[in-house]
Amino acid sequence: MNWNGVMPALTTAFDEKLKIDHDFVARHALWQIENGVTGLIALGSLGEAATLSLEEKTALLDTLVKTAQGKVPVVAAISALSTNEAVTLAKRAEARGASGLMILPPYVYLGDWAEMKAYVSAIVKATSLTAMLYNNPVAYGTDFNPEQIRELAFELPNLVAVKESSTDVRRVTAIRALTRDRLSIFVGVDDAIVEGISAGAIGWVAGLVNAFPKESVDLFKLASAGKKQEAFELYRWFLPLLRMDTVPKFIQLIKQVQQELGVGNARVRGPRMLITGPELDATRETVRYALAHRPAVAVESTPFPGK
Repeated sequence: MNWNGVMPALTTAFDEKLKIDHDFVARHALWQIENGVTGLIALGSLGEAATLSLEEKTALLDTLVKTAQGKVPVVAAISALSTNEAVTLAKRAEARGASGLMILPPYVYLGDWAEMKAYVSAIVKATSLTAMLYNNPVAYGTDFNPEQIRELAFELPNLVAVKESSTDVRRVTAIRALTRDRLSIFVGVDDAIVEGISAGAIGWVAGLVNAFPKESVDLFKLASAGKKQEAFELYRWFLPLLRMDTVPKFIQLIKQVQQELGVGNARVRGPRMLITGPELDATRETVRYALAHRPAVAVESTPFPGK
């Protein structure tokens, strides 16, 4: 698969009983594809993977692979408490038709470098799929620094990309220099995408794309093409929304934005709870302001299927 472009970290839609709403998942994925994303990433942090059983994860991958029909690759995020569980999920993802893997550090346990290297290596070697390392020390406490990423890159042929979410765009240039551009570098925090592209990133694992796919794809293309004025105009408008991707309640916020736009619902599984009160008011006001002040360069997404 090609590791580049805008790939949504898909939210997982739940029905009123908090079961996965597979019909909506399919329509949402199709909408993303129609608006120009280059891949679909399931079971990540934004997808609430920690609340899903192995069987639910498998069923979700089945739905997305069937929906994508090869138009774009489906990438399975691999997150687990143990190496064995992670390897099992990776193998199952390959068997169900996923095109690639995104490897998160293990939940809870903050191991040393030797342990983290062994963990990542076991997952990468478990399948024939190419893989992307997900580095997010802010959320997970484990930091794969550029030197360690270099070590992994040159020892694991199937490790071909990295999602850099440290919030430090200098990491992009450091990884490029140390790996001699062997890895495709993705920005993993929405409010650093233009800076990350300027530093050499060629991909974006995006969050607000769940509600604004066309705007996200257009921003990525404008920044990648060096159209600075148009990119900044769109970016400046988009930033209040994009910053929702970088706070502890990013899942609740992004799902709430989807609900405000009629392209999803705000339901989340515990321990998360719906945002209420001033948080909800502020979120709604941000959405209202964005819709009322859309810049000329912004082109709305195609209609959501079934609306």
